[in-house]
Amino acid sequence: MIIAFDQLQTLRGKVGMVDGGFDPLHRGHIEYFRAAAQLGVPVLCNLSSDAYVSSKHPVFLPEDQRAAIIDAIRYIDYTHINAYDTETALRELRPRYYIKGADWRGRLPAEQIDICRTHGIEIVYLDTVLDSSSRILRDYRFQQQNH
Repeated sequence: MIIAFDQLQTLRGKVGMVDGGFDPLHRGHIEYFRAAAQLGVPVLCNLSSDAYVSSKHPVFLPEDQRAAIIDAIRYIDYTHINAYDTETALRELRPRYYIKGADWRGRLPAEQIDICRTHGIEIVYLDTVLDSSSRILRDYRFQQQNH
């Protein structure tokens, strides 16, 4: 179910939140979602907006398409296109778990850690990092330039 920002607070303390651009979506993301679902609570995907993704790389799939695809994945119960930033979503949602890949251990922004501490949100790091959207896009661009 794709939900709007003003619906987030109805899920406070009830979900695990995964977070990212997922552009393009790849097998590593599916493993991340599967592991998040194994925590035993519904999973909300806090999906980065096109505005945010475009600050990292050109948008491959527009946010509405990414949201529809992610929302169809069986491990995801709720999808939210984040028009703000992760900190704003964390404050509004206050999930039971904030779930990140192990590659974020020691790199999570201090403000996110503080929000989690303040609101009793448990940060969970999952060792499911299998690939990188940035690497996939970089390899694709390289192949296009050399053909």
